[in-house]
Amino acid sequence: MVLDLEKRTYLLVTGASRGIGQRMAVELADHLKAGSVVVLLARTEQGLAQTKSSIEALGKDLKVYIFSIDLSTAKKSQFLEILDKSLQGVNVRSFERAFILHNAGTVGDVSKSAVESSDTDDWQVYFHMNVFSVISLNCEFFRKFTGVSKLVVNITSKCGIEPYGSMSFYCSGKAAREMYFRVLAVEQENEDVLVLNYAPGAIDTEMTELVQRQSSNKELADFFKMQRDTKTMLTTGQTTQKFLKVLQEQKFKSGDHVDYWDDEE
Repeated sequence: MVLDLEKRTYLLVTGASRGIGQRMAVELADHLKAGSVVVLLARTEQGLAQTKSSIEALGKDLKVYIFSIDLSTAKKSQFLEILDKSLQGVNVRSFERAFILHNAGTVGDVSKSAVESSDTDDWQVYFHMNVFSVISLNCEFFRKFTGVSKLVVNITSKCGIEPYGSMSFYCSGKAAREMYFRVLAVEQENEDVLVLNYAPGAIDTEMTELVQRQSSNKELADFFKMQRDTKTMLTTGQTTQKFLKVLQEQKFKSGDHVDYWDDEE
């Protein structure tokens, strides 16, 4: 089956101010049909404005909204307000598809081992940002677009299915988040809902730079350094093109984990 992206779409992307979220938002917008709505969420308003400008430079008839929000403290009421503002005067049934891309995420404290990470306040903040806010936004998105075909993408990681030293926050958060979306896929299997957990690979972004600098796992830090030094670390453009190919070819089943390197090694 081929997934047609060229539909009148309501597209919501979190973490859209930089990195792969920014690149994916622009590339996806370029596929959408005129009259689509693109909603960009992140903390940094300046980065959001840059993403918006890049989308508007495509010259397509799209409405683009930006909302600065801190997902580490975000509440249900804020998500409802964002959805309502971006849909003001619009009938949700006029969209052929509602597409949400859960990209926003943080790596957590990589300087500590699992047994050193004992502060429950740190874990509460991390899980609110990377799991609880994601679930809350997704729930309100589903309620708002009842009766509309939905495409849900969770940006996950190999860390969600394999353990890596110094990455207890990141691995735990990705695992919990991915399982939520797998459950969602099972529950929605008889509905017009498609769920994808996409692992983009190690990307040359600020996140992998932070891991390289601060990780207590020397082997992991050295691996990232080697990739940068040899220019073999993936770019946002490379993983976005693979992501679009995965979507369009739709060889996966709803809820599947698909990695950038699948079928490449």
